[in-house]
Amino acid sequence: MKISEAADAIGAPARMLRYYEQQGLIDAARSANGYRDYSDEQIEHARHVRALVEAGLSTRMIKIVLDIETPEPEHYSAMGGRAAAEELARELRVVENRIVCLEKSRDAVIDFLRSTDHADLLT
Repeated sequence: MKISEAADAIGAPARMLRYYEQQGLIDAARSANGYRDYSDEQIEHARHVRALVEAGLSTRMIKIVLDIETPEPEHYSAMGGRAAAEELARELRVVENRIVCLEKSRDAVIDFLRSTDHADLLT
């Protein structure tokens, strides 16, 4: 699938896919003419990257998350040791705080919709 089709499939501009590729977050095969060619698997991976970006993770942290999602135990030891673990622990606290804030916002919106004539919008 060409980059414009891939962009439509994940709901992002083509320039975002190029940026993800520049940052080493996604890969695309190249056709003989040099155009990017995305497989279904690469599209799913790009969707995952986009979801991590939308969740507020930096591209640097997304690289780490993608690496630790790899199920190979020998891969973990190559990731850096204590300093990398401490950085991940800090990021975990940031993510957990963000989740708490998002849950409060979600609950406020739900309460508002339930207290108005718009509760039907919750379904």
